[in-house]
Amino acid sequence: MEDFEKIYSQYFDIVFRYVLSLCKDETLAEEITQEAFFKALKKIDSFRVDCKINIWLCQIAKNTYYSISENKKNM
Repeated sequence: MEDFEKIYSQYFDIVFRYVLSLCKDETLAEEITQEAFFKALKKIDSFRVDCKINIWLCQIAKNTYYSISENKKNM
């Protein structure tokens, strides 16, 4: 868990800025970034070491963004 805290502190800003570039809303970007890190924590065992962690995290964040956007459309 301590290692994940390091990952969180090291990559939060990168993932947040990426999500912000997608949604243009700071509050939503913060929410999506938090959700993405939560999902990453649950799936950290499936992380492939041949992939850069920032790319993996941003992919999770992008998928989370599209999922949330799709859910809001269907409401």
